[in-house]
Amino acid sequence: MNWGGAWFFLGSDEPAAAAQSDDVGAVTESSSQAPTNEANYVGMPRPFLFNLPGVDRSRLVEIKVQLMVRGADDETAVRKHIPLIEDALLTTFSGADVQKLSTQAGKDEVRQLALLSVQNTLQPVTGKPLVEKVLFTGFVMQ
Repeated sequence: MNWGGAWFFLGSDEPAAAAQSDDVGAVTESSSQAPTNEANYVGMPRPFLFNLPGVDRSRLVEIKVQLMVRGADDETAVRKHIPLIEDALLTTFSGADVQKLSTQAGKDEVRQLALLSVQNTLQPVTGKPLVEKVLFTGFVMQ
């Protein structure tokens, strides 16, 4: 084994140790702030499947959703309220129209409406909106 190559790729412990001893307060402070700002993702347990009336025919739509939250506490709270969130999302999605969901701008608008719906639903129950983003991780329209 080439120890020189391993040392080169893995680096030496000396600079890391020097950095920790020089600025211990900054390292501790940044690591204590990281968990509260860490992005966590909560996937909805099943995709949203619904029909939308179209001009010429009805369309079947399937949307897979993940919610972005900050920190483990918000993730736990969101998981606790998944049935409430599913209801808000399904109501929002089923109110969309085929023309809107056929364009990227329309999908972005529906995603923003879904975020507002989820936040407005969670605010009275939890005291804060909890969800930072609604992400479409799968989208099929037939």
